[in-house]
This record gives sequence, structure tokens and C-alpha cells, in this order.
Amino acid sequence: MTTTFRPDFGLTAQDYGRHRAGFPPQIVAHLYRHGIAFPGKDVLDLGTGTGALARLFARAGARVTGLDPAKPLLEQARELDREAGVEIDYRVGTAESTGLPDESYDVVSAGQCWHWFDAPKAAAEVRRLLRPGGRAVIAHFDWLPLPGNVVEATEELILSANPAWTMGGGTGLYPRWLTDLATAGFTGIETFSFDLAVPYSPTAWRGRIRASAGVAAALPPDEVERFDDALGRVLRDRFPGEVLDVPHRTWAVVATRGED
Repeated sequence: MTTTFRPDFGLTAQDYGRHRAGFPPQIVAHLYRHGIAFPGKDVLDLGTGTGALARLFARAGARVTGLDPAKPLLEQARELDREAGVEIDYRVGTAESTGLPDESYDVVSAGQCWHWFDAPKAAAEVRRLLRPGGRAVIAHFDWLPLPGNVVEATEELILSANPAWTMGGGTGLYPRWLTDLATAGFTGIETFSFDLAVPYSPTAWRGRIRASAGVAAALPPDEVERFDDALGRVLRDRFPGEVLDVPHRTWAVVATRGED
């Protein structure tokens, strides 16, 4: 996927760490059903951000390295790791050129970030980093805009504030990533998905949206403030209450690096 819209998530680090819901723990069980077990395995999580996926793998018993170009996000990740009681080796770097040794990992993952990568280069790098028989995992955890729900209303507001934003109206499904992996020589490609509702307080939802690509990662601070005020009004007027049940979809593709 090629895009000229390039947010800087380092600008959103505090909201990102505090308010973005991490991947649900159930994803580990689903990956296990697809032949990916974590105890004692070496795992690299690309575009790790604040370590949401990396922490799940560390809790499952893996030795995890997290890589991201945004140093402020990695600082937030370390704080969250201390609270969670896990240790992850974080490094600053990009998915296309990690600088890490050949065939060093049993699993290489990318959570909520593949669309920001140069896919051919990233897929080739994942293949280089995996041991023979190693597994690639590309995963997403997306809110779902449905007619009349809070996500649809929020996306309309983001687009009005930032017309360059192109990520609305999603289904949480990414068939192109299968082609990316197949083109790079991966085999045994499989997908799975499951839906669930994530409860947010209105305050937390506002923080979650500030941390999104279309808002604080792309807009100047004064425009972010105006947007946040507008979202607060929408929530009070159209979605009153103490809890917003926001529908989400977890989706992942898994693939195997064969013998060369």
C-alpha cells in the first residue's frame, strides 16, 4: 500500500500508551490453533508502538524484541512493560531495514502497522529474519464503523477536520497482505478473525481518537484541541452515558517461511 499520508505517532505517545486498546489476549489462543506457540521462542514485533502485541507474546513465554522508528512510543512501551511485569528488548528501527541478523527469529509479527510499510521490502526483510519454518504474523485490531454508531460519527468528524485522512470506512479485513506474503515466497497462508466490543468511557474514547493517525499524529495542536472539543460535544449529544461499547474486529494472516 502506497500513501502520501504519513502521520507521526511519536507526537501522540502519551495518549497512545494510555488510551489505545491493545490487542485482545484471545489472539494468542487463535495463533496457537494455527500452529504458533510462544514458550521459549524468539519473536520480533515490527512497528511495535507501545508494545501491545509484544507484551501478549512475552506473557505467553516468548523472548520478544520490539522494533519501531518512534522512540517516544518505545519509552511508553517500557513503562507499560514495567506495570505488566514483563521484559522486552526495544530497538529503534524500520521494518524494511531492521539491521538485525539473518534467521534470528521463530516468529516475526506486525500489529496494526503493515499499511505504513513498503510491503515488498518489509516482506523480504521478514523472510530474511525468520528461521526456516518460521512464521510471519500480520495482525489488526480495528474499530468498526456501522450505520449510526459512535465510530461512524467519529470518522465523519475526523474527515471534516483532516480531509487528507484516508483510513475511514474500514472492514477490518486486509486481503492484500496475503498477496504481499505470497509474492515474497511465503507458504501455508491462513487467516482468522473474531469480533468483540471494547468498552470506552467518553474520556477514554476522546483520548483514543486523539492518538489516531488522522488527529494528533497529523494535525497541529490547536486543531487537535478544536477537534477534541467537537468530539466531546458529539458524544454528549448523540451518545450519552458512562460507557461506549465500541465494536472491533481482530484479523490476522499467518504464513510460513519455507526452506530455501
